[in-house]
Amino acid sequence: MPSCIEPLAAAGTSLWRHRDFRRYLTGQAASVTGSSITQMALPVLAVLHLDASTAQVAWLAFLGQLPPALLALHAGALADRHSKRRQMIAGDLVSATVLATVPVAAALDTLTLAQLMIVAVVQGAASVLHDAAAISLLPSLVDRSLIQRSNSRVGALFAVAATAGSHLGAALTALLGPARALLGDVASYLISAVCTARIQTSEPARVRPETRRLRGEIAEGLRYVRGDDRLWTLTLVNATTSFALGLLNTLWALYLLRALAMSATAFGVVLGFGALGAAAGALTAPALARRYGPGSMMLAALAITPVTQLPLLLASPGLAWQITLGVALFVQLACAGAAGTTQRSIRQIVTTAGMQARMQAVSTWLTSGARPVAALLAGALGTWVGVRPALTAGAFLLLIPLVVLARSPIRALRQMPDPPADSLSTPPADQTSPPAVPSPTRTDDARHERALGGNAS
Repeated sequence: MPSCIEPLAAAGTSLWRHRDFRRYLTGQAASVTGSSITQMALPVLAVLHLDASTAQVAWLAFLGQLPPALLALHAGALADRHSKRRQMIAGDLVSATVLATVPVAAALDTLTLAQLMIVAVVQGAASVLHDAAAISLLPSLVDRSLIQRSNSRVGALFAVAATAGSHLGAALTALLGPARALLGDVASYLISAVCTARIQTSEPARVRPETRRLRGEIAEGLRYVRGDDRLWTLTLVNATTSFALGLLNTLWALYLLRALAMSATAFGVVLGFGALGAAAGALTAPALARRYGPGSMMLAALAITPVTQLPLLLASPGLAWQITLGVALFVQLACAGAAGTTQRSIRQIVTTAGMQARMQAVSTWLTSGARPVAALLAGALGTWVGVRPALTAGAFLLLIPLVVLARSPIRALRQMPDPPADSLSTPPADQTSPPAVPSPTRTDDARHERALGGNAS
């Protein structure tokens, strides 16, 4: 691979003309599409075909979310120490391999909930390695002044991919069954690996010796995030939001499929329609943040999110409520897309190049650590007091991130922050680089900032 290809730095050049950005986007979008197939098919497989109980559904969610809580900090330190692309490819190949065992076992009539739980753990671990590297790779592909615009495009395309994946998952589940539908996700991991392998932009030089203890680098990342009020506040907002949504999402599929008697096809359509909201939120985030300020925009999004849970709590079986739930999910994910692209952009802009993966890993560690606890709490509440009261508790928990952001100075942020000094220069380009354009001025920067980071994660 060429050793020095310049990150895209252009105020007027389209991001779609940048080859490596397209490769990155294609691979990650394929992965999102496949993950949406699994999100659609796996609950159907566990609930309707393996007759999983509420507690078993909660345990399946818990085990799938446990690896990020345990491994995120290590994955981030490894991504800052070694090649991010190689780490992404390794994660993709492991995920494809372990997920392929599910349709094989189903064909042999040996599939059990125990196997699904093992698959969830292994795939979760592989996804942590991939995601820690993937999110932190983006700032090395584009100039810092274009991070928000890039994240806006990424968020929108990922939402469209999620929509396509949900509809494709519903179709594959209906035609092939939920187990064989997972082969679509297997294929998506392979596509992601191929696209990542074709990225040629050089990664930032790793200045720390590889003999340094990993524990020391992890501790450095924790201190870095804790020492920056902006990073720490946004990380806490992510973690508290993740806890509330972890509780809600653990029981969401079970509630819709059983209590509301929603068919697998209708379930996939609702998920797909909601994903359109995420695309709308990501695309409009730069304009909204430019007009109202990123702080006010994120605060409004967090305030609207708990309200979107009301239709879920009031719903009963029937087409009218299915449409209402789709609209509510559209609004919820629009808020998530707008706030998510903005907060991720802020964190990527203010973080130095050598700390990108560890900064993201700290956020992933806290948000992922909240999810398994929330999954267990959801299982306990769903068993003891019922699914609907448990969902009500999750809706109230969504008020916590609103309070965290409202009590921080970020609420008054009127424009995106300046990048650190070490990110203002870009490496020289060789003959294979895309056409170079002068970096935008600070006035131009203000036009291109405001968008985004991840769930799951």
